[in-house]
Amino acid sequence: MKKKIGLGAAICAFLALAAWAMQRVHFDWPVFWQQIRHAEPGHLLLGLVTIYAGYWLRAVRWAVFLRPQKHVPSKDLIGTQVIGFTAVALFGRLTDLVRPYLVARRTGLTVSSQLAVYAVERMFDALSMALILSLTLAVSPDAKTLPHHEAFIRTGWLGLAAALLGGCFALLVRLRGERIAGMIERGLHPLSAKLAEAARHRILAFREGMNVLRGLGDFALALGCSLLMWSLIIASYVFIIRAFPDLYMLNFSRIMVMMVTGMGGSIFQLPVLGWFTQIGVVSLAMKGLGAPLEPSIGAGALLLLITFMGVIPLGLIYARIEHVSLRKVAHESEELEVAALRP
Repeated sequence: MKKKIGLGAAICAFLALAAWAMQRVHFDWPVFWQQIRHAEPGHLLLGLVTIYAGYWLRAVRWAVFLRPQKHVPSKDLIGTQVIGFTAVALFGRLTDLVRPYLVARRTGLTVSSQLAVYAVERMFDALSMALILSLTLAVSPDAKTLPHHEAFIRTGWLGLAAALLGGCFALLVRLRGERIAGMIERGLHPLSAKLAEAARHRILAFREGMNVLRGLGDFALALGCSLLMWSLIIASYVFIIRAFPDLYMLNFSRIMVMMVTGMGGSIFQLPVLGWFTQIGVVSLAMKGLGAPLEPSIGAGALLLLITFMGVIPLGLIYARIEHVSLRKVAHESEELEVAALRP
Protein backbone atom coordinates (compact mmCIF):
# COMPACT_ATOMS: atom_id res chain seq x y z
CA MET A 1 0.00 0.00 0.00
CA LYS A 2 2.86 2.40 0.85
CA LYS A 3 4.46 1.69 -2.51
CA LYS A 4 1.19 2.38 -4.32
CA ILE A 5 0.65 5.64 -2.43
CA GLY A 6 4.23 6.71 -3.14
CA LEU A 7 3.91 5.86 -6.84
CA GLY A 8 0.58 7.69 -7.08
CA ALA A 9 2.05 10.78 -5.41
CA ALA A 10 5.06 10.69 -7.76
CA ILE A 11 2.79 10.44 -10.82
CA CYS A 12 0.63 13.35 -9.64
CA ALA A 13 3.71 15.46 -8.92
CA PHE A 14 5.18 14.66 -12.33
CA LEU A 15 1.95 15.47 -14.17
CA ALA A 16 1.65 18.76 -12.27
CA LEU A 17 5.25 19.61 -13.19
CA ALA A 18 4.62 18.67 -16.83
CA ALA A 19 1.47 20.84 -16.96
CA TRP A 20 3.37 23.77 -15.45
CA ALA A 21 6.22 23.32 -17.96
CA MET A 22 3.79 23.23 -20.89
CA GLN A 23 2.18 26.46 -19.72
CA ARG A 24 5.62 28.07 -19.44
CA VAL A 25 6.49 27.15 -23.05
CA HIS A 26 2.99 28.04 -24.35
CA PHE A 27 2.07 24.50 -25.35
CA ASP A 28 -0.77 24.51 -27.90
CA TRP A 29 -3.15 21.64 -27.06
CA PRO A 30 -5.37 22.03 -30.19
CA VAL A 31 -2.28 21.74 -32.41
CA PHE A 32 -1.13 18.69 -30.44
CA TRP A 33 -4.44 16.85 -30.91
CA GLN A 34 -4.51 17.85 -34.57
CA GLN A 35 -1.07 16.30 -35.02
CA ILE A 36 -2.25 13.05 -33.41
CA ARG A 37 -5.43 12.90 -35.52
CA HIS A 38 -3.63 13.56 -38.79
CA ALA A 39 -0.79 11.09 -38.24
CA GLU A 40 -0.57 8.71 -41.23
CA PRO A 41 -2.11 5.38 -40.06
CA GLY A 42 -0.27 3.33 -42.69
CA HIS A 43 3.10 4.44 -41.35
CA LEU A 44 2.00 3.70 -37.78
CA LEU A 45 0.88 0.20 -38.78
CA LEU A 46 4.22 -0.46 -40.48
CA GLY A 47 5.93 0.69 -37.28
CA LEU A 48 3.97 -1.88 -35.25
CA VAL A 49 4.61 -4.69 -37.76
CA THR A 50 8.37 -4.12 -37.72
CA ILE A 51 8.40 -4.07 -33.91
CA TYR A 52 6.53 -7.39 -33.82
CA ALA A 53 9.02 -8.86 -36.32
CA GLY A 54 11.78 -7.82 -33.92
CA TYR A 55 10.26 -9.96 -31.15
CA TRP A 56 10.32 -12.96 -33.49
CA LEU A 57 14.01 -12.34 -34.19
CA ARG A 58 14.66 -12.19 -30.45
CA ALA A 59 13.18 -15.68 -30.16
CA VAL A 60 15.34 -16.90 -33.07
CA ARG A 61 18.47 -15.46 -31.44
CA TRP A 62 17.65 -17.00 -28.05
CA ALA A 63 17.18 -20.37 -29.75
CA VAL A 64 20.70 -19.97 -31.21
CA PHE A 65 22.06 -19.29 -27.72
CA LEU A 66 20.32 -22.43 -26.40
CA ARG A 67 21.86 -24.80 -28.97
CA PRO A 68 24.79 -25.97 -26.78
CA GLN A 69 22.31 -26.88 -24.03
CA LYS A 70 19.15 -27.95 -25.79
CA HIS A 71 17.50 -27.75 -29.21
CA VAL A 72 14.41 -25.56 -28.85
CA PRO A 73 12.40 -24.31 -31.87
CA SER A 74 12.30 -20.52 -32.01
CA LYS A 75 8.49 -20.55 -32.26
CA ASP A 76 8.37 -22.07 -28.77
CA LEU A 77 10.22 -19.05 -27.39
CA ILE A 78 8.12 -16.25 -28.88
CA GLY A 79 5.75 -16.32 -25.91
CA THR A 80 8.61 -15.94 -23.42
CA GLN A 81 9.83 -12.84 -25.26
CA VAL A 82 6.52 -11.01 -25.65
CA ILE A 83 5.37 -11.86 -22.11
CA GLY A 84 8.72 -10.64 -20.76
CA PHE A 85 8.53 -7.32 -22.58
CA THR A 86 4.90 -6.93 -21.56
CA ALA A 87 5.97 -7.25 -17.91
CA VAL A 88 8.61 -4.54 -18.44
CA ALA A 89 6.04 -2.26 -20.10
CA LEU A 90 3.59 -2.69 -17.22
CA PHE A 91 5.84 -3.04 -14.17
CA GLY A 92 9.16 -1.38 -15.08
CA ARG A 93 12.76 -2.43 -15.69
CA LEU A 94 13.06 -4.46 -12.49
CA THR A 95 11.06 -7.17 -14.29
CA ASP A 96 13.60 -7.43 -17.14
CA LEU A 97 14.59 -10.92 -15.93
CA VAL A 98 11.11 -12.31 -16.66
CA ARG A 99 12.36 -13.59 -20.02
CA PRO A 100 15.25 -15.78 -18.76
CA TYR A 101 13.01 -16.98 -15.94
CA LEU A 102 10.24 -18.00 -18.37
CA VAL A 103 12.69 -19.63 -20.80
CA ALA A 104 14.14 -21.69 -17.94
CA ARG A 105 10.66 -22.77 -16.90
CA ARG A 106 9.65 -23.50 -20.49
CA THR A 107 12.73 -25.55 -21.41
CA GLY A 108 13.53 -27.24 -18.11
CA LEU A 109 16.97 -25.61 -18.00
CA THR A 110 18.39 -23.84 -14.96
CA VAL A 111 17.65 -20.17 -14.32
CA SER A 112 21.39 -19.48 -13.92
CA SER A 113 22.07 -20.81 -17.42
CA GLN A 114 19.44 -18.48 -18.87
CA LEU A 115 20.80 -15.53 -16.92
CA ALA A 116 24.08 -16.21 -18.75
CA VAL A 117 22.16 -16.17 -22.05
CA TYR A 118 20.53 -12.90 -21.03
CA ALA A 119 23.94 -11.32 -20.31
CA VAL A 120 25.26 -12.37 -23.73
CA GLU A 121 22.05 -11.12 -25.37
CA ARG A 122 22.61 -7.69 -23.79
CA MET A 123 26.15 -7.67 -25.14
CA PHE A 124 24.94 -8.40 -28.68
CA ASP A 125 22.29 -5.68 -28.36
CA ALA A 126 24.89 -3.12 -27.31
CA LEU A 127 27.35 -4.22 -30.00
CA SER A 128 24.74 -4.12 -32.78
CA MET A 129 23.33 -0.73 -31.81
CA ALA A 130 26.83 0.70 -31.45
CA LEU A 131 27.77 -0.57 -34.91
CA ILE A 132 24.67 0.87 -36.59
CA LEU A 133 24.81 4.22 -34.78
CA SER A 134 28.55 4.65 -35.28
CA LEU A 135 28.37 3.74 -38.97
CA THR A 136 25.48 6.19 -39.45
CA LEU A 137 27.32 9.07 -37.79
CA ALA A 138 30.59 8.26 -39.55
CA VAL A 139 29.50 7.82 -43.19
CA SER A 140 25.87 8.95 -43.60
CA PRO A 141 25.71 12.13 -45.75
CA ASP A 142 22.91 13.66 -43.68
CA ALA A 143 25.07 13.42 -40.51
CA LYS A 144 26.57 16.72 -41.69
CA THR A 145 23.23 18.41 -40.95
CA LEU A 146 23.50 17.61 -37.23
CA PRO A 147 24.39 20.42 -34.84
CA HIS A 148 28.15 20.22 -34.13
CA HIS A 149 28.29 17.57 -36.87
CA GLU A 150 32.08 17.30 -36.83
CA ALA A 151 32.00 16.13 -33.22
CA PHE A 152 29.25 13.61 -34.07
CA ILE A 153 31.24 12.28 -37.03
CA ARG A 154 34.39 11.86 -34.90
CA THR A 155 32.28 10.15 -32.25
CA GLY A 156 30.90 7.84 -34.93
CA TRP A 157 34.35 6.73 -36.08
CA LEU A 158 35.55 6.25 -32.50
CA GLY A 159 32.37 4.34 -31.61
CA LEU A 160 32.73 2.13 -34.68
CA ALA A 161 36.32 1.31 -33.76
CA ALA A 162 35.34 0.61 -30.14
CA ALA A 163 32.43 -1.62 -31.21
CA LEU A 164 34.65 -3.65 -33.56
CA LEU A 165 37.37 -3.99 -30.91
CA GLY A 166 34.74 -5.04 -28.35
CA GLY A 167 33.36 -7.68 -30.68
CA CYS A 168 36.84 -9.02 -31.44
CA PHE A 169 37.70 -9.10 -27.73
CA ALA A 170 34.49 -11.00 -26.93
CA LEU A 171 35.28 -13.54 -29.65
CA LEU A 172 38.85 -13.96 -28.39
CA VAL A 173 37.61 -14.47 -24.83
CA ARG A 174 35.24 -17.15 -26.12
CA LEU A 175 38.04 -18.95 -27.98
CA ARG A 176 41.06 -18.27 -25.71
CA GLY A 177 39.55 -17.13 -22.42
CA GLU A 178 41.97 -18.99 -20.15
CA ARG A 179 45.04 -17.60 -21.92
CA ILE A 180 43.71 -14.01 -22.00
CA ALA A 181 42.73 -14.18 -18.31
CA GLY A 182 46.21 -15.42 -17.43
CA MET A 183 47.89 -12.66 -19.47
CA ILE A 184 45.81 -9.92 -17.84
CA GLU A 185 46.38 -11.41 -14.38
CA ARG A 186 50.15 -11.43 -14.89
CA GLY A 187 50.06 -7.87 -16.27
CA LEU A 188 48.07 -6.49 -13.31
CA HIS A 189 49.77 -8.51 -10.58
CA PRO A 190 52.68 -6.04 -10.07
CA LEU A 191 50.11 -3.29 -9.46
CA SER A 192 47.71 -5.22 -7.22
CA ALA A 193 47.37 -8.94 -6.61
CA LYS A 194 43.75 -8.47 -5.55
CA LEU A 195 42.91 -6.50 -8.71
CA ALA A 196 44.65 -9.10 -10.88
CA GLU A 197 42.68 -11.94 -9.30
CA ALA A 198 39.39 -10.06 -9.65
CA ALA A 199 40.10 -9.30 -13.32
CA ARG A 200 40.87 -12.95 -13.97
CA HIS A 201 37.62 -14.11 -12.36
CA ARG A 202 35.64 -11.50 -14.33
CA ILE A 203 37.07 -12.64 -17.65
CA LEU A 204 36.50 -16.31 -16.88
CA ALA A 205 32.91 -15.57 -15.83
CA PHE A 206 32.38 -13.69 -19.11
CA ARG A 207 33.86 -16.64 -21.00
CA GLU A 208 31.44 -18.97 -19.24
CA GLY A 209 28.57 -16.81 -20.46
CA MET A 210 30.02 -16.82 -23.99
CA ASN A 211 29.90 -20.63 -23.92
CA VAL A 212 26.32 -20.30 -25.13
CA LEU A 213 27.97 -19.87 -28.55
CA ARG A 214 29.43 -23.06 -29.98
CA GLY A 215 31.75 -21.35 -32.43
CA LEU A 216 32.25 -18.70 -35.06
CA GLY A 217 29.14 -19.79 -36.97
CA ASP A 218 26.86 -19.23 -33.97
CA PHE A 219 28.57 -15.90 -33.26
CA ALA A 220 27.95 -14.74 -36.84
CA LEU A 221 24.33 -15.96 -36.78
CA ALA A 222 23.61 -14.25 -33.46
CA LEU A 223 25.22 -11.02 -34.67
CA GLY A 224 23.27 -11.19 -37.94
CA CYS A 225 19.99 -11.64 -36.05
CA SER A 226 20.91 -8.77 -33.75
CA LEU A 227 21.76 -6.39 -36.59
CA LEU A 228 18.57 -7.28 -38.48
CA MET A 229 16.47 -6.92 -35.33
CA TRP A 230 17.86 -3.48 -34.51
CA SER A 231 17.46 -2.45 -38.14
CA LEU A 232 13.76 -3.30 -37.81
CA ILE A 233 13.49 -1.32 -34.57
CA ILE A 234 15.12 1.67 -36.25
CA ALA A 235 12.77 1.25 -39.22
CA SER A 236 9.84 1.38 -36.80
CA TYR A 237 11.08 4.71 -35.43
CA VAL A 238 11.49 6.06 -38.96
CA PHE A 239 7.98 4.95 -39.97
CA ILE A 240 6.42 6.57 -36.91
CA ILE A 241 8.31 9.85 -37.33
CA ARG A 242 7.37 9.92 -41.03
CA ALA A 243 3.71 9.67 -40.01
CA PHE A 244 4.02 13.33 -38.92
CA PRO A 245 4.55 15.67 -41.93
CA ASP A 246 5.64 18.51 -39.63
CA LEU A 247 8.68 16.47 -38.55
CA TYR A 248 10.18 16.49 -42.05
CA MET A 249 13.39 18.08 -40.71
CA LEU A 250 14.24 14.89 -38.77
CA ASN A 251 16.41 13.00 -41.23
CA PHE A 252 17.82 9.54 -40.59
CA SER A 253 20.85 10.72 -38.58
CA ARG A 254 18.70 12.93 -36.36
CA ILE A 255 16.24 10.08 -35.78
CA MET A 256 19.15 7.86 -34.73
CA VAL A 257 20.39 10.46 -32.23
CA MET A 258 16.84 10.90 -30.90
CA MET A 259 16.40 7.13 -30.61
CA VAL A 260 19.61 6.64 -28.64
CA THR A 261 18.65 9.52 -26.34
CA GLY A 262 15.27 7.89 -25.71
CA MET A 263 16.92 4.53 -25.00
CA GLY A 264 19.16 6.20 -22.44
CA GLY A 265 16.10 7.70 -20.77
CA SER A 266 14.43 4.29 -20.52
CA ILE A 267 17.28 2.47 -18.73
CA PHE A 268 15.72 3.11 -15.32
CA GLN A 269 12.13 2.64 -16.45
CA LEU A 270 9.67 2.99 -13.53
CA PRO A 271 6.09 1.63 -13.53
CA VAL A 272 3.64 4.10 -15.17
CA LEU A 273 5.77 7.14 -14.32
CA GLY A 274 8.41 5.92 -16.78
CA TRP A 275 5.91 6.22 -19.63
CA PHE A 276 5.72 9.99 -19.16
CA THR A 277 9.44 10.46 -18.60
CA GLN A 278 10.20 8.52 -21.78
CA ILE A 279 7.81 10.72 -23.78
CA GLY A 280 9.46 13.77 -22.25
CA VAL A 281 13.03 12.65 -23.02
CA VAL A 282 12.23 11.73 -26.64
CA SER A 283 10.22 14.91 -27.22
CA LEU A 284 12.97 17.13 -25.81
CA ALA A 285 15.52 15.34 -28.01
CA MET A 286 13.40 16.06 -31.11
CA LYS A 287 12.88 19.65 -30.01
CA GLY A 288 16.64 20.04 -29.55
CA LEU A 289 17.16 18.73 -33.08
CA GLY A 290 14.98 21.47 -34.54
CA ALA A 291 11.47 19.96 -34.49
CA PRO A 292 8.34 21.87 -33.36
CA LEU A 293 7.17 21.08 -29.83
CA GLU A 294 3.59 19.86 -30.42
CA PRO A 295 4.36 17.28 -33.16
CA SER A 296 7.44 16.22 -31.16
CA ILE A 297 5.32 15.34 -28.12
CA GLY A 298 2.69 13.70 -30.35
CA ALA A 299 5.36 11.57 -32.01
CA GLY A 300 6.92 10.81 -28.61
CA ALA A 301 3.56 9.56 -27.32
CA LEU A 302 3.01 7.31 -30.37
CA LEU A 303 6.59 6.04 -30.24
CA LEU A 304 5.96 4.94 -26.65
CA LEU A 305 2.58 3.45 -27.54
CA ILE A 306 3.87 1.43 -30.52
CA THR A 307 7.51 0.55 -29.84
CA PHE A 308 7.25 0.02 -26.09
CA MET A 309 3.62 -0.66 -25.17
CA GLY A 310 2.51 -2.18 -28.48
CA VAL A 311 3.58 -5.61 -27.21
CA ILE A 312 1.04 -5.57 -24.36
CA PRO A 313 -1.99 -7.00 -26.27
CA LEU A 314 0.14 -9.79 -27.75
CA GLY A 315 1.78 -10.46 -24.40
CA LEU A 316 -1.57 -10.72 -22.61
CA ILE A 317 -2.78 -13.20 -25.23
CA TYR A 318 0.33 -15.37 -24.85
CA ALA A 319 0.11 -15.14 -21.06
CA ARG A 320 -3.45 -16.46 -21.22
CA ILE A 321 -2.49 -19.26 -23.63
CA GLU A 322 0.55 -20.33 -21.61
CA HIS A 323 -1.19 -19.89 -18.21
CA VAL A 324 1.31 -17.30 -16.96
CA SER A 325 0.45 -14.83 -14.21
CA LEU A 326 2.16 -11.58 -15.14
CA ARG A 327 2.07 -10.25 -11.60
CA LYS A 328 3.58 -13.46 -10.19
CA VAL A 329 6.42 -13.72 -12.70
CA ALA A 330 7.11 -9.99 -12.33
CA HIS A 331 7.52 -10.45 -8.56
CA GLU A 332 9.79 -13.48 -9.04
CA SER A 333 11.84 -11.55 -11.60
CA GLU A 334 12.33 -8.68 -9.13
CA GLU A 335 13.62 -11.17 -6.57
CA LEU A 336 16.09 -12.51 -9.16
CA GLU A 337 17.22 -8.95 -9.94
CA VAL A 338 17.80 -8.17 -6.26
CA ALA A 339 19.68 -11.45 -5.76
CA ALA A 340 21.86 -10.73 -8.81
CA LEU A 341 22.85 -7.33 -7.37
CA ARG A 342 24.02 -8.78 -4.09
CA PRO A 343 27.81 -9.11 -3.73
